[in-house]
Order: sequence, then C-alpha cells, then structure tokens
Amino acid sequence: MTIGWEALGETLGLGPQALVAFVGGGGKTTSVFALGRHRPGRTVITTTTKMGLERTGGHPVLIDAVDAELDRALDDHRCVVAWHHLDDHRAVGVSPETCDRWMMLADTVAVEADGSRRMPFKAPRDYEPVIPSASTHVVACVGVAAVGVPIVEGCQRPERVAAIVGCHERDVLSPERLARVLLSPAGSRKGVPAGARFSVLVNRVTEADRNVVDELRKLLGDVPLTAVADVPIDRLPDVV
Repeated sequence: MTIGWEALGETLGLGPQALVAFVGGGGKTTSVFALGRHRPGRTVITTTTKMGLERTGGHPVLIDAVDAELDRALDDHRCVVAWHHLDDHRAVGVSPETCDRWMMLADTVAVEADGSRRMPFKAPRDYEPVIPSASTHVVACVGVAAVGVPIVEGCQRPERVAAIVGCHERDVLSPERLARVLLSPAGSRKGVPAGARFSVLVNRVTEADRNVVDELRKLLGDVPLTAVADVPIDRLPDVV
C-alpha cells in the first residue's frame, strides 16, 4: 500500500510537535516540503547541510534570522524556510543546535540532514549525516529506482554501500542488501539520537514495485516503512 504526500505526517506518526530529520537518498527535499505544505500549525523548513536556492516551495525565506524574526514570520505565515547564508547556487543550512532551539518556536521543524546529489540511495561518510539531537523522528529515504541496479549506478558513496554489505560496487542492490544498509549503524541508522523514532521512506513507488516494497518491509522487521506513490507534490491540495 502506498500513500500520497498529503498523508506523510500522519503515516510517520508525528505528534503535535515534531523535529523530523530526513537522511539518505531520494525523497528528502520533497518530504520536508510535503510536511510544510500539509502539516497544521507553525512549520520551519531548513537543512543542516545545503539545498538548492530554488527549493523554496513558494514559502517565505529567511536568511540568518534571529529567533524573534522567525517568531514574527511564523505569526504571519504558517510555514517558512530558514537558512544560514547563501553560497553561490546553494543555500547553506543552520547548525543542529539551532534546529533544537527552534522547537520552542514551531510545532514542526522539518530538516534535510543529509545530501545525496540527487542519487536514489547512499551510505554516509564520517561527517554525515548532521542530525539535531532533539530530533523526535529520523526518516531514512530511498528512491525505489536504486533497487535492482548496480550499486555504482544507483547510489552515492557506492564504495561505502558495498562495504557495509560485503559485496562489489558493481553488484546489484537487492532488497536484502538495501535492508542491511538501512539497518546498519554505519549506514542509515548512523547518528540517530536516543529516543528518536527511526523509520524508512521509499519514494516514487508504482504498482510494478509492490513486490520489492513488500519484501523490504519484511526484511526491516519492526522498523516502520512508508511507501510514497509516484505522485508529484504539486498535484495535492494545501492544508487549510
């Protein structure tokens, strides 16, 4: 069973207040903007890494805002995007400590806490991901296109993915291999704060991917898996 982006917050089990860090590959940016579009209450969208300047979702953008400025913006707008500064064609994000503090101002803080250069899946390097310590939820994202193709073709940091599962970079990323990386403390579970709910999001799922998703769900055991249908976010209604 798949969901649309409008149901993401409910499916992830977000409470009235949540700090959600998205890590891994495909779906992180769309996920933060889905929460910004469909979550009720005051929402801040940000990153602890970098984002494209064009990725604003039509929301107001604050650069290096002090808390009082952010508070006023949230009074006027249900959702705002907040970055630290601009660097060429990229927006540089805020510190994880800043995200923690913004929990006092917002109902939802949605954080892109990892980069993947638009690849469907990845394994982190030593300095990745950058997850706020107050995160209530950490969501590992994977584009379903990474499954069934050679690791070197579908993954960023393919050498790290291969090392975790003990195979060659040119071997195919099977559901079993994917599950091993998702569950590994050197893979997608790296840096998850104690007490945060860890779950997996599989993005751009079609009917043809049903068997892959069903197998992956079994392999993940008690770890919740959300499968998002291949439906563009801009076709869905805004929250009122």
